[in-house]
Amino acid sequence: MLSKILVALIFLINLALILPSNAQNTPQDYLNAHNEARRAVGAGLQPMTWDNTVAAFAQNYANQRINDCALRHSGGPYGENIALSSGDFSGSAAVKLWVDEKAFYNYNSNSCAAGKQCGHYTQVVWRKSVRLGCARVRCTNGGTFITCNYDPRGNFVGEKPY
Repeated sequence: MLSKILVALIFLINLALILPSNAQNTPQDYLNAHNEARRAVGAGLQPMTWDNTVAAFAQNYANQRINDCALRHSGGPYGENIALSSGDFSGSAAVKLWVDEKAFYNYNSNSCAAGKQCGHYTQVVWRKSVRLGCARVRCTNGGTFITCNYDPRGNFVGEKPY
């Protein structure tokens, strides 16, 4: 019996090592990462929901970045966070990068630490941004481009995120 359990455990470990590149890139993965950050803030932030229209916009823009993998914003109608990696990179890892900016955000002064970025984090936890759509592409140069779009957009100068 113990050997069967051990074989099953080894199988699961090996399976985890060869998961397809879409692992941690589902709509639910993006939502979980965003909503975990929002729960951590508290302040009555409602969870985000996946929006297929916003996701279609994100996918369309990500597809435009396949050939150059440029870290350039779309200029579209939604709030937007983008991330770039030189290799394979999951959507969950991108959201973690943005949420890690929390360490540089001062709520009382509504500002970032000198020389640091925190606008990605504040977009993730922006109270009024409740609809989410994200996309990820592997670029022709081997990099990964990830975008998440937020509706309605956030990060208005002079306003606190929550």
